Amino acid sequence: MPELSDATRGRLLFGGDYNPEQWPRETWHEDVRLMKDAGVNSVTLGVFSWSTLEPEPGAREFGWLDALMDLMHANGIGVVLATPTSSPPPWMGRLHPDTLPVTEDGRTEWWGGRQHFSHSSATYRRYAAAITEDLAARYGGHPALTMWHINNEYCTFDYGDEAAAAFRRWLRQKYGTLGALNEAWGTAFWSQGYDTWDGILPPRLPHYMRNPAQVLDFRRFTSDMLLECYTAERDIVRRHTPNTPVTSNFMPLWFGQDAWRWAGEEDVVSVDLYPDPRDPLGAQSGALVQDMTRSQARGPWMLMEQAAGPVNWRGVNHPKPRGLNRLWSLQAVARGADAVCYFQWRQSRQGAEKFHSGMVSHAGEEGRTYQEVKQLGADLARIAPQVAGRHITANVAVLHDWNAWWAGAHDGRLSSRVEYPDVLRAWHRALWQAHLTTDFAHPEHDLTPYPVVVVPQLYALTDAAIDNLLTYVRGGGTLVCGFLTGVADEDDRVRPGGMDARLRELFGIRTLHEWWPLDAEETIACEGFRGTLWSEEIEPADPDHTTCYKGGELDGMPAVLRKGRAWYVSTLPEPEALRELLARIAGDAGVRPVLDGLPEQVEAVLRGEVLFVLNHGREPVTVEVPGTHHDLLTGTAVTDRITLGRYGAAVLRP
Repeated sequence: MPELSDATRGRLLFGGDYNPEQWPRETWHEDVRLMKDAGVNSVTLGVFSWSTLEPEPGAREFGWLDALMDLMHANGIGVVLATPTSSPPPWMGRLHPDTLPVTEDGRTEWWGGRQHFSHSSATYRRYAAAITEDLAARYGGHPALTMWHINNEYCTFDYGDEAAAAFRRWLRQKYGTLGALNEAWGTAFWSQGYDTWDGILPPRLPHYMRNPAQVLDFRRFTSDMLLECYTAERDIVRRHTPNTPVTSNFMPLWFGQDAWRWAGEEDVVSVDLYPDPRDPLGAQSGALVQDMTRSQARGPWMLMEQAAGPVNWRGVNHPKPRGLNRLWSLQAVARGADAVCYFQWRQSRQGAEKFHSGMVSHAGEEGRTYQEVKQLGADLARIAPQVAGRHITANVAVLHDWNAWWAGAHDGRLSSRVEYPDVLRAWHRALWQAHLTTDFAHPEHDLTPYPVVVVPQLYALTDAAIDNLLTYVRGGGTLVCGFLTGVADEDDRVRPGGMDARLRELFGIRTLHEWWPLDAEETIACEGFRGTLWSEEIEPADPDHTTCYKGGELDGMPAVLRKGRAWYVSTLPEPEALRELLARIAGDAGVRPVLDGLPEQVEAVLRGEVLFVLNHGREPVTVEVPGTHHDLLTGTAVTDRITLGRYGAAVLRP
């Protein structure tokens, strides 16, 4: 199978989405000059070009793309060639309304934006396959081609009639019989039993709450249908170019796509990443996505999109302060990225994203944005020989599963304040602030390489996943588990006792009497800290240690239990307390930061033998780095300590 290294060839890819069809041809040569000055070695072409390539059904206008492919090759710039299928031309929706997606309340989503396609539409799939086939046949042998990029940010839900028929086929394949489906969905509740497959619909807008098991299966179905669209196009380009890697870009923690499954179908795992520059935890948000993407890739990965400046889709869109773009780009490389790319190369003058930044902003060549891009290009070229292709070793795994997230997000849950992504971020933040590098893993993955495994929250777990956790602890691993874990099985059926009995025994819990969600701004006192968001009325069995609630209805009951190497945390400790708890548990398991005594705002990550030291603060800071190192960014020697300025970075080789 081809992989990212087949495109990087020992380099770090640097560039971004290039949309030259928006510009007159005389601009193309100016673009190439600026790209070469900035060290750009990769551009993505064709992402939103369907109407330009196929202005009417069956027509092909490839001349402009021929010229661009040749121009890029002549200037030593590789091309990630995209299939344009994320944004069908207006003629498709006009002539074939069956290709348009339908919302849960029956509204048609019309052309005029993007992602306006029904993943289940046979007509859409036919046109998508045809344009992909012709692109692959024409450019498969072109020397500029380095990678294929299929579609863009798959994210379309569809509740229409063709999707309903596909949903029924998917369900028949999964369950075989209506009896098995009725059992899995618990249709005896509210008189929902089905006597014919034709009676089953997507979970369209009902009078009251939807069947949560039906919704769960529809989310699985949606991910699978989008994956079918991806693999259909992937197989076409792979047939023409079997040695050229293929990718499609994920959105961070997007709800509708099981990225564990998707990653297994991709040659290159890529992601789009847009932390808010005003967010004081923006660097941690970036680190979470980077860790997750690296784990899905099981090695180097591709940052397909980031912003060189402001975006255009927040309520208020702030630019990146001077130096932050460089710092966050180096953070991605530190955490495994072998490609640092942007949306987009040149900021658009028209269209919905004309205020979304580009590597060349409206200020042009003299603007700060482009000048910082040039500096970053030079930095990446300097460090690439020592960094590209290297792996990262993490001793802590954070477990994450889309099925558990989907199951726990139903309308009838006990607290709408408990949002799975927020809990996941809180636990990862605690580890990040403790300066511990983490991988992510699926609960059924092999966990034996990790001394410590943390489970922020996995509401629904398969029997195989539970057995995997038990085996991990029995094998000597340390497991730390958050609240609302192991409550349900894979059909969202609550397990007897409100938590799987095997997990209750593992943690030393005799009875979980009640869940006690907390109101907004409400906290609960515990021994040594305060809990937030959630609490539980637990009767312990035989734990080795407990930390108890203090006061109120739960006074004296355990907030944290430990039995051997298994910990259960029944609330969400305030950030500092959670950081201290996880750091202490990790330390007892022999897991320590890359560097001791790091200032709070400094991040240190070891990639291969190269140490990245990143200052996420606005004030200079001195960091102890014992021994003598060579800073690849400056070419200078560093002995025992280094001073980093605002948003400063060092890349140190022993």
